Amino acid sequence: MTSLLTRPDSARAAAARPRPLVLIATLGGALAALGPLVVLLAAGVIGWFVTDAGVHGAPRDGMRMGALAWLAGHGSGLTVMGARITLVPLGITAVAAWSMWRLGHRVGDSVSGHGPDADRISDGERDLTVPIAIGTFFAGYAVVAVVVATLAAGSAVDPSVPRVLGWTLLLTAAVAAPAIAVGSGRAAIWAALVPAAVRAGAVVAGAVLRSLLLVSGLLFLVALGLSFGDAATMTSSLHPSPSEAGLYALVNAAFLPNAVLCAGSWLLGPGFAVGGATLVSPGAVVLGPLPVVPLLAALPAAGTPPGWVGALMLLPPVVAAVAAHRALRTRPLTWDRIALAGCGGGLAAGVGFAVLASLAGGAAGPGRMRFVGPFVPDVLVHAMTACGVGALLGASVLALPAWRAARARSDEPAPAPTTAPTTAPTTAPED
Repeated sequence: MTSLLTRPDSARAAAARPRPLVLIATLGGALAALGPLVVLLAAGVIGWFVTDAGVHGAPRDGMRMGALAWLAGHGSGLTVMGARITLVPLGITAVAAWSMWRLGHRVGDSVSGHGPDADRISDGERDLTVPIAIGTFFAGYAVVAVVVATLAAGSAVDPSVPRVLGWTLLLTAAVAAPAIAVGSGRAAIWAALVPAAVRAGAVVAGAVLRSLLLVSGLLFLVALGLSFGDAATMTSSLHPSPSEAGLYALVNAAFLPNAVLCAGSWLLGPGFAVGGATLVSPGAVVLGPLPVVPLLAALPAAGTPPGWVGALMLLPPVVAAVAAHRALRTRPLTWDRIALAGCGGGLAAGVGFAVLASLAGGAAGPGRMRFVGPFVPDVLVHAMTACGVGALLGASVLALPAWRAARARSDEPAPAPTTAPTTAPTTAPED
């Protein structure tokens, strides 16, 4: 029984020995790619079977469609009958990003024992643990992506391998790298070296961006709910079976983030296009022939919207003000740092939304459908203005009392210096 209470030296040494960094990170990248891929491969086989009960084709055709969907979520684009389709289903991209975050965090936790400790890092010692882990994580993910693109390519469909690698690099830098840094504990060490105003600004930027995306999503869901009858009519016109209708709904759900970003662009004012020479904005709606896609039922009617629709453009600055106020109210900062964090965080959130909006558009088919998505330059200007001004106003609600308190303290008269009381010397009585 005593052997259970003490660990042998060999087991203790094995537990103290860190795991191979390159192997762990490479395997983590490969698993992050394979997780969503396997799910889509299974969905492709199920979709192949429910369409015609497996009468035509083979299961590998369904698997190929699942692989192409995974590649499309990584920006590969497709060439179908000579027409280039570059519209990215951001729903699949979001699932891939979630898988990257989960596996990246685990990789960071597994390699946290490598490199110098926190004290040595704070002293300025070079630490390459996280950069090496990020590079090998990308390598493992990229190998899977190249293999899938090579196997899925054919004469009719030609996914772009350079675009897949570019999107993989973008996802690694935006998602996997922070996850590895957080999981390894390095992010906390590095954050301690960043000024408090910058950290607060980053918190404001995240809060404003999340709030704007949430309001945009609610706007789209309300619009789709009000036009649910039109969406059902579009679906029934295809005469799908119940299983095919469910599969078609999943395909539309893959483009739900694209629709949310278009709704946010509409809310900011510039709007978006659904084909060449079209415009969907709070001031005017110009539409042409549309494909049979239930998500498009949420589009407003062509013409000039009612006057009250323009008032919805006040939502982004109001949302930014509320989000900035909530993010800064518990942070002990001086009034000038509060204002700086609010304004800077709002501007950063506007840039972030414009970057996401740039990913939501692309070519959805030949002809006029080659132009679909938000007007990114205009969205950038409007987003920075709305979020920056709104966040500054929200921060000013906190900065003004802090400024008054600082001014009151500076106006208080300095206390008079205190001196020790003097006592007369005493002399001893004479005899």
